[in-house]
Amino acid sequence: MLTLKEAPFVKADMLIRRPVAEVFEAFVDPAITTKFWFTKSTGRLETGKRVRWDWEMYGVFADVDVEAVEPNRRIRIEWGSDGDMTEVEWTFTPRTGDETFVTVTNTGFKGDGDSIVGQVIDSTGGFTMVLCALKALLEHNVVLTVVADKAPDAHVTR
Repeated sequence: MLTLKEAPFVKADMLIRRPVAEVFEAFVDPAITTKFWFTKSTGRLETGKRVRWDWEMYGVFADVDVEAVEPNRRIRIEWGSDGDMTEVEWTFTPRTGDETFVTVTNTGFKGDGDSIVGQVIDSTGGFTMVLCALKALLEHNVVLTVVADKAPDAHVTR
């Protein structure tokens, strides 16, 4: 039997060779974010606002409660479906030479042990793909379709 001393959580991080303001804006402005992550949003991330993110190819969405937006430093949200929300926080650390180190943490998973571990594994992979897609977009102006291509057999038909 597996015994844990602390609740599992997600941590994904990546160096993006672009200025912190540009990297930060890519997450708060859905006109940019839709190029590397979700396909539709009801608005910009602003403290106290609720937005909805859609992944139209999968027919799924997440409600996003924006808890904190500190320009060029941090974003904190709660997301998911009502009653099953987790917390996600992005931190943006400027580095030398117009580089930014982005760290994403996701906490607050609910369910039994097996369910929580599965959610953490899925979220770790998801946020890693998002950061890689962001890196390709901002550093090389390449739109990777990794989110859509992760599960092509799960696409909904229109």
